[in-house]
Amino acid sequence: MKNKILILTDFSLNSWNALDYGLNLFKEENCTFYLLNAFQTYNSINKALINPEIRELQQEKARKESELNLEKLRKDIGRKFENPNHCFLNISASNSVLDAVKETVNKKDISIIIMGTKGETNASNSIFGNNAANIMEKIQRIPVLLVPQVAVFLKEKKREIVFATDFKFPFNNRELASIISIARRFKAPIRILHILENERLTNEQEVNKDSLRKYFKDVIFTFHTLTHIKVGAGVHSFIESRGSEMLALIHKKHNILNSIFSKSLVHELGYKPKVPVLAMHE
Repeated sequence: MKNKILILTDFSLNSWNALDYGLNLFKEENCTFYLLNAFQTYNSINKALINPEIRELQQEKARKESELNLEKLRKDIGRKFENPNHCFLNISASNSVLDAVKETVNKKDISIIIMGTKGETNASNSIFGNNAANIMEKIQRIPVLLVPQVAVFLKEKKREIVFATDFKFPFNNRELASIISIARRFKAPIRILHILENERLTNEQEVNKDSLRKYFKDVIFTFHTLTHIKVGAGVHSFIESRGSEMLALIHKKHNILNSIFSKSLVHELGYKPKVPVLAMHE
């Protein structure tokens, strides 16, 4: 069965780097890659102010440009990544990035989304960028791999995945499937990292922690605890000190009314990651 992988592109170096990383990560797998470029000529506010004929002409011009750039991208991929395991399909969407992703995920049975993390804004409080943050939070049943512009897939590198968790919620097979799959593929150990907030784990946390032994029984894993340090600084220093390859996190709803994950680990990180981040969902 082929993996169906959605790769977002705006034809920038940042999105090319994410593509490069994804093609190398799944090099040995049978995959169909959907190359998605979403474009909007007008937003909802100024759309009504433009003459419909002019709007249609400019929309068609933008679509042709998108399609030409996607075709050029496929040729560039063919020259650099000749791989009989991979095939590519272009999707040019006149829509917001989030809505285009939602539609593609629903129609194509996507198994993972890969995208760069450079955002629409350079604001210092923007961890992943607007599009990445929206997709990570609102496409909740598909894992998202966020690839920073500085991340490079080194073929000879010994791989290690850091799984940061607070053990506050039960785990299940489906949400852990992507990290287990990657760990198996590269024989990469999983380092389960917890930043201890109190003196000890609660009984519930201990039960959830122990359940990971069952889920990770077919991969190498170890438990690690840091104390007296904030979550972001702790995760960052742990990854830096070990030269780890990837950070994995799980989005959980802390409250049934809270759909924004305002207190999730992703938002608590507070730094721009230098390694790919695998965001998994309950």
